[in-house]
Amino acid sequence: MTTLPPIADVVQLKRLRADEAHWLPAAQQIVRAEGYDGAQLVPFGAGTNLVAALNDQLVLKIFPSFHRAKFLSERATLRVLGGRVDDVATPELLHHGECEGWSYLIMSRLEGVAASEVWPLLAEADKPRLLRQLGRLIADVQQVSPGELLTLGPRWSDFLQMQLAGCRARHQRLGLPPALLAVLDDLLNEAVDELPRDPQSVILTGEYIPENFMLSPVGDGWRVSGLFDFGDVMTGFGEYDLLGPSAFLAAGHAARMRALFEGYGLAPGQVTWQLKRRLLFLMLLHQASDPLRHIAIPDWPLRAGTFDALQALIWPE
Repeated sequence: MTTLPPIADVVQLKRLRADEAHWLPAAQQIVRAEGYDGAQLVPFGAGTNLVAALNDQLVLKIFPSFHRAKFLSERATLRVLGGRVDDVATPELLHHGECEGWSYLIMSRLEGVAASEVWPLLAEADKPRLLRQLGRLIADVQQVSPGELLTLGPRWSDFLQMQLAGCRARHQRLGLPPALLAVLDDLLNEAVDELPRDPQSVILTGEYIPENFMLSPVGDGWRVSGLFDFGDVMTGFGEYDLLGPSAFLAAGHAARMRALFEGYGLAPGQVTWQLKRRLLFLMLLHQASDPLRHIAIPDWPLRAGTFDALQALIWPE
């Protein structure tokens, strides 16, 4: 019997993912055990875990033991969202199980093209339309009852406390510009007072970024047609999920940002300075926060020497 090797960390996982001969045979055994004899597995080059297309119509995702929380989150989210989001598909969970300390999911494969392939090629006039759709998608997902996700954690208040405690060290390590780092503690003190600790808990993917949603052609343009990759899903304050599109896609363009807010259901009068301030707090506290690399505004450190200026640059009037 072919086995999946024990690994201890993400470095070993990355090495294993690149060495297909050491994990594909075990993956074949998993899919055979689920009834897919003779199935063709084609590994995906990217991903956090071991991921392969199964007969072109399905996806196998295998999680090491140290990503057990991601497995539980993805499995729960697939169950909770299945068939409950209008006009946008999420993968259908078909099988799940355990194998030698690893966990796996088999799910349907979404149709369409990854937004990361299409977005750079779009005309500027087409981008606000897609951001409006993305804002609507975020709102629709947040209307779905979180169900079993509420039992997985972390609780929003605990997450917020953890992120506040580690925020300065994180941004010092990642190279936040010195002028901003010098006043970061003052901003975090503001955040403590302004961010809700016990909001209505909604589903948060944390990652409405181009790599995690699909587009399909419609007429002479594109529409958001699929959403996937739920290993980091949690529950909490809804505004948190506006950050990915703000940083990666709106990128300081006022028309794009207005479209995102409109799609999310915010009237112009609701897009206040206070809302933008909360988004600034949340951007710095996000579990993947890395402003130097994630804010897609050219030369922003040269254009924003203060947090007020950075806020105005990302979320312009």
